[in-house]
Amino acid sequence: QIQLVESGGGVVQPGGSLTLACAASNFTLPLEYYIIGWFRQAPGKEREGLTCITQRGWTSRYADSVKGRFTVSRDDAKNMAYLHMDDLNPEDTGVYYCAAELSPVCSQKQEAFNAWGQGTQVSVSA
Repeated sequence: QIQLVESGGGVVQPGGSLTLACAASNFTLPLEYYIIGWFRQAPGKEREGLTCITQRGWTSRYADSVKGRFTVSRDDAKNMAYLHMDDLNPEDTGVYYCAAELSPVCSQKQEAFNAWGQGTQVSVSA
């Protein structure tokens, strides 16, 4: 079972930027065969699918709430995925998770992913 570890969370002021990293290990096929999704769970809310990137970074999709501000990327040679976040606002506060699945088709639905990281906290406040 693929294992994922997120890092890079922290406290940032409104308007600031952060880059989250997701380190993958213990996969049965090269990471390039997995889709990588990023999710967020804000306090008291359901987990929200933010974006997904396909094999070799061919395609990415974004939730409307983060479109134009967040950028997903991956470096399969380093077994890493990233979520760069710009123009952060308090509504972006939450625990951010990366997830992976052997699939050629991206999804922003939780049920499409079987492997999850433990999450990293992002707090946006003045």
